[in-house]
Amino acid sequence: MRDTRESRLLLVLLVAVAFALITVDIRGGERSPLDGARHAAASAFGPVEKGVAAAVDPFGDAVAAVRDSGDRSRRITDLERENMALKQRLGSDDRNRGRVRDLDAMLKTAGAGQYGIKGAQVIAIGAAQGFSWTVTIDIGSNDGVRRDMTVLNGDGLVGRVTTVAPTTATVLLASDPKFTVGTRMEKSGEIGFAGGQGDNSLRVELLNGKATVHPGDRLVTFGSSKDKPFVPGVPVGEVVRVDPAGGGLTRTLQVRPFVGFSKLDLVGVVVQLPRQDPRDTVLPAKPEAPKPAPTVTVTATPSPSASAQPQD
Repeated sequence: MRDTRESRLLLVLLVAVAFALITVDIRGGERSPLDGARHAAASAFGPVEKGVAAAVDPFGDAVAAVRDSGDRSRRITDLERENMALKQRLGSDDRNRGRVRDLDAMLKTAGAGQYGIKGAQVIAIGAAQGFSWTVTIDIGSNDGVRRDMTVLNGDGLVGRVTTVAPTTATVLLASDPKFTVGTRMEKSGEIGFAGGQGDNSLRVELLNGKATVHPGDRLVTFGSSKDKPFVPGVPVGEVVRVDPAGGGLTRTLQVRPFVGFSKLDLVGVVVQLPRQDPRDTVLPAKPEAPKPAPTVTVTATPSPSASAQPQD
């Protein structure tokens, strides 16, 4: 169509009619006089729209797929996170089972010695206050912990409290070279002093240089004045070597401690003293030595008929 005066007038007229129809439709609401025309148009153009929609659907599906792929990616990430959490929970369950066993052993030790303890967890290992072998536990003065209290676990003597803060405390381990504790030999009652050597052994000096000691003999804490810093009866270790006496006034022993200082986790601080010295009762019963199986010797004596030679 050429751009003439007539064409411009026709365009203006069509626009005016369109606005008029829109106004009438809006004012008519649900009873609009154009409702029938609208339905007719829908019937006429519906199939066309459906065909166009069908043609466009593959592209719409592609867009939806891209969008859903993001959802699936997030879901996969969520599942991976859930699986990781499950694995961690399973791992922590294994650890928790081990900690339950440790706690049970510690409670048995405390019960056997009638020690009132506060359970704690080791939260740090390392040098503190100039000491070489120390650990930090997660309880302190707010929990009733004081300096020079005995620390133990299910295996035996761990150390003593040296520094106390409101919510934490530092424990000097029995393996530290500056550590010293009075000891008593099982059964014989021989008294000595054990000191750390910075490794997995303790050095014990018995006051009786002529004491009879053998590898496998065990020691417990002798106890301190007013039970500080050490309560009596806590298992210390087992003799692995007895040095020659050499005519000295003391007898030197090498002792393997019951506690593994490199793998400490749960410990107990003795906050209530025993009513009486438990002496050797906290030590576990020694396993019985296997009895040798009886042997039976059978001597076979050949019969005369079997040994007789046939004669011609």
